[in-house]
Amino acid sequence: MTSASKKLLFGTAGAPKSASSPSTLSGIQRIAQLGLDCLEIEFVKGVNMGSDMCQKIKAEAKALNVSLSVHAPYYVNLNSPEEGKRLASQEWLLSSARIAQKCGAESAVFHAGYYGTAGPEKAYRTIKEGLLEVVSILKSERNPVILRPETMGKKNQFGSLEEILFLCREMEGLLPCIDFSHIHAREGKMNSYREFVRILRKIEKKLGSEAMKNMHIHISGAEYRDKGEMKHIDLEDSDFRFDDWVQALKDIGVEGMVVCESPNLELDAIMLKNLYYKYKKG
Repeated sequence: MTSASKKLLFGTAGAPKSASSPSTLSGIQRIAQLGLDCLEIEFVKGVNMGSDMCQKIKAEAKALNVSLSVHAPYYVNLNSPEEGKRLASQEWLLSSARIAQKCGAESAVFHAGYYGTAGPEKAYRTIKEGLLEVVSILKSERNPVILRPETMGKKNQFGSLEEILFLCREMEGLLPCIDFSHIHAREGKMNSYREFVRILRKIEKKLGSEAMKNMHIHISGAEYRDKGEMKHIDLEDSDFRFDDWVQALKDIGVEGMVVCESPNLELDAIMLKNLYYKYKKG
């Protein structure tokens, strides 16, 4: 299993736009050609991949030194008022983690759910209860894949920074996926060097220094309103201060994976990687 914990790796959510096809295999090959380092396999519309393809992906990623993660379906909602949807959400997470293991991916990112009418505190308890069952099953299967609840950009979604860190602190088998553009869009702030450092120090304080050596980060530009994120946009079209953000990652010594979700995917990923190494040399 390729590890994202050696340095800071840069890549894309799904195959780069310039890949010969939108397949994961083509995406891995294009990532390597572009001089990028990682790829998040997007199962956002469903988990559907055979064992033979998983083995091919694992072998190709290993041969080209491309680290992998997966993203579980978008329709996971562990706080749905309908028991059937909560149970289905657990199955989607289990399927994502099982496929991740077969592909040699270290992490499975997911959106935990919506508050609905329950309110944040009850939503937290329900989501935690559902995740405990999922983690228990994966543990019994000796599946080492890390489940990563993501910080979310809309205010009606479970996934503030505090909620995600508290959940990961309370549960074994979880680490966060920190989406800095989501945090910025949700809060309407968190967009300066000092604030980026504050976020990183908070993660370190809550989860320990080892978490800083195995981070999974999402980044893009974001268009947002008073209720939070509206859509992803390219970094240079946004107000996100990505130069300060890269400087903070470098200064704190963050290691792990940076997955770019901008519409232009690899262009922003390459820009960020080049900026990071420029600061490293400086």
